[in-house]
Amino acid sequence: MNFDLSEEQQLLADSVRRFVAQDYPFEKRKAIVDSADGYSAAAWATMAELGLLALPVPTGHGGFGGTALDLLPVLEAFGEALVVEPYASTVVGARMLAGSAEGANRLAAIAEGRLKLAFAQEPVAVRGEGLEGTTRVVLHAPQADKLIIPARASSGLSLYLVDAKAPGITMRAYRTLDELRAADIDLRGVRLAAGDRIGDEAVLRDGLDYATALLCAEAVGAIKFACATTLDYLKTRKQFGVPIGAFQALQHRIVDMFIELEQARSMASLACAAMAGDSATRGRTVAAAKLRICDAAERVSKESVQLHGGMGMSEELKVSHTFRRLTMMRQLYGNEDAQLARLAAD
Repeated sequence: MNFDLSEEQQLLADSVRRFVAQDYPFEKRKAIVDSADGYSAAAWATMAELGLLALPVPTGHGGFGGTALDLLPVLEAFGEALVVEPYASTVVGARMLAGSAEGANRLAAIAEGRLKLAFAQEPVAVRGEGLEGTTRVVLHAPQADKLIIPARASSGLSLYLVDAKAPGITMRAYRTLDELRAADIDLRGVRLAAGDRIGDEAVLRDGLDYATALLCAEAVGAIKFACATTLDYLKTRKQFGVPIGAFQALQHRIVDMFIELEQARSMASLACAAMAGDSATRGRTVAAAKLRICDAAERVSKESVQLHGGMGMSEELKVSHTFRRLTMMRQLYGNEDAQLARLAAD
């Protein structure tokens, strides 16, 4: 399989890297993280102008019809810059919406940057004509205009699109360890209308596989930064009058980190490519990719901090924030044990 980017994908990757270099340097990111909203409206508008929000939207709804492979360089660049915008949650939500007529009507607004989405993983209950229950750790829910909520009824599980400020919805918002915004959401008598149902359990499973594949791509970017910044540190930090990178034992460790990066990149590419295949193959491939990337994220994040010494955990260095992001990525959409269980069940 050829993992090289096509000419169009390379041009897109270059454009995204220029964007994050100019609009998302680490110091500016700190201000965004500390802001009341936890994201940048200006950066979001730029993403829309660059066509990044339209990229995965079908061509018939104002988008470019991009695949998960087309999104891979975008997410990799975002992972490298530790972008905190609700991009992944919105484009995953767009995929979930695309299968229903009512949901598809929202896609143009997503492509134009006028609609932000968040999706829950923990189902609530359908009672009468409303939703009841609590769903926890919904990433980017405080920033979302609409929420995708899974809910169980006697007929099975369905997905519903509801307004984030609908009567009966209460959010307990907080900042996660890796500086994203999330919320625990209580739903009490949230009324459903015709057209709110956008899919079933198969749509949710497909969406979570898509989210996992994109997370793998984002993790590659974070791993790439951890490797690059650690290599730079080994070249500049001196001990006994020479750069510490001159010591063979440390050379072996940095080489192992870059091997982990290349393996992670290959598996992320494979996971994104699998999203175009059948559901059984897709599920196994995505689970295997997440399992491998969990391992790479753990090894590289720990090594990067250790090789930086005590400075590796300081707030001033981006590597400590990358360590936290990679740690959280390992848990999101299922950790190593969850992926092994899924592979064993298949």
